[in-house]
Amino acid sequence: MSNKIEIYRDYINKYLNLYFDNKGSYNRVIYDSASYSLNIGGKRVRPILFLLTYGLYKDNYRDVIEMASAIEMIHTYSLIHDDLPSMDNDDLRRGMPTNHKKFGESIAILAGDMLLNEAMSLLIQFSIKHGEKALIASREIAEAAGPEGMIGGQVVDIINEDKLISKEELLYMHNKKTGELIRISIVAAAILANAPKKDIEILNDFGLKLGLAFQIKDDILDIVGDVSKLGKNTKSDESNNKSNFISLFGLEYCERECINLTKECIDLLKGLSVEAIELEEITLDLLNREF
Repeated sequence: MSNKIEIYRDYINKYLNLYFDNKGSYNRVIYDSASYSLNIGGKRVRPILFLLTYGLYKDNYRDVIEMASAIEMIHTYSLIHDDLPSMDNDDLRRGMPTNHKKFGESIAILAGDMLLNEAMSLLIQFSIKHGEKALIASREIAEAAGPEGMIGGQVVDIINEDKLISKEELLYMHNKKTGELIRISIVAAAILANAPKKDIEILNDFGLKLGLAFQIKDDILDIVGDVSKLGKNTKSDESNNKSNFISLFGLEYCERECINLTKECIDLLKGLSVEAIELEEITLDLLNREF
């Protein structure tokens, strides 16, 4: 793991750990609930990808922590809601009780809602300070989190429980549910950094492939992963009768596909106008991760 990636992770963690300090009064529990899920050991993949991409073109990463953190808030809200009894009904996340197990279902729902609202507020504040490029990037993030992005993928996931779906629908589900926030973490940073148009196109393709590889790896770990390393229960899709790449194509195909997609990601990065050593490194780290 490169020093830069660790520096970024530490900076993100410090920012998010302090974010909800000294907020709230009679409603304090909502800040405690949101902060609990936001700070129980996430990998910070999305904000790190954002800062790494921005850093290809600009060197003032501390100035853009708000946008990186907004993306992590959106991701965390989605996890809180995913874990709910009406969704995946999970009781373990990152090795700790899920939000609704600790704070109750009603507060968990509201904590997810609050994190999404807080993310949008952060993006608006950031755009007011940083102008048109920030506003364009913020709009892209909002759309990636919406019904044609992450939520769209979640809908397809839910309505197809107990059904065998086509490869096309499965790709849509994975690309949207997981891939969109990964893709937009990269693309929004490139937009904000005023990267060349050709680089943005390459990074968009890179983000699509990386997001798909990430989800297929998740499917693999859901079958063969170690609960103590994953920090969540395995065989979740199987328990909920959900289709995934393993159920459609088998473990060996998925392992090969992850390797192929990772290679395609690295090849794309070679075509940028700048060197992207840390992005190459994190791409390989995500292929080889155990959680």
